[in-house]
Amino acid sequence: MADPRRLVDALVRSRRGGIAASVALGGLALIGGLAYRALRGAAPARADMPDFTDVGEDEARLMLRAMVAATVADGLVDAAERRRLDEAVAAAGIDRDGRSWLERELAAPAEIDEIADAIDDPDAAIRIYTAAALAIDLDTMQERQFLKMLAEALDVPPDAAARVERELSA
Repeated sequence: MADPRRLVDALVRSRRGGIAASVALGGLALIGGLAYRALRGAAPARADMPDFTDVGEDEARLMLRAMVAATVADGLVDAAERRRLDEAVAAAGIDRDGRSWLERELAAPAEIDEIADAIDDPDAAIRIYTAAALAIDLDTMQERQFLKMLAEALDVPPDAAARVERELSA
């Protein structure tokens, strides 16, 4: 896949309504900003404003894997989720190899432990969790359980996970 950061960005932008619909800076900036506030309880001061778009390709690919796993956590990809994925792939200009990767990932999504084992940084962990939470509408018990188990596996503090979910439901 060419650049997984573009697909993460497009997937976040493809969400309808709520906080993601108004994102002007991009999907990675939204993920980073939400994750930062979730861990630290407040937005950074202007003087120490981090670059929330500075995410490496490996982390972006892991975000995608977590987003796909969250999307299929309830056992199916409904029409709205499929449309959102297709729109994001088109918007990101993903090539045939990238589309094939996504289809393989949808057919055999990453396990929670596989995602968690690849992360050893608390900031990256909350970003991965935030990306997964952004990928879905928490409308099934399976999706809620998936996020709970992902947060536990990534060692995301419960209050940080709750902050992310509150911001996304606002």
